[in-house]
Amino acid sequence: MSDFLNAGPNVPSPDPDAHKAKHDADVRNYHQKGITGFWRQVTDLVIAVAVLAVIVGLCIWLF
Repeated sequence: MSDFLNAGPNVPSPDPDAHKAKHDADVRNYHQKGITGFWRQVTDLVIAVAVLAVIVGLCIWLF
């Protein structure tokens, strides 16, 4: 019963500046790669959505 009530090790709180650092890195990346970097991300997103749609479509068709 004592294991159930044990909360385990303390987890450190997330870094409050991590989001800003990621945003700054993305901005720097966009300035270096230009619009091609943006279109690459858009294309990757479209491909990921298409793959998920195919998986969902196959599941609906099979079941």
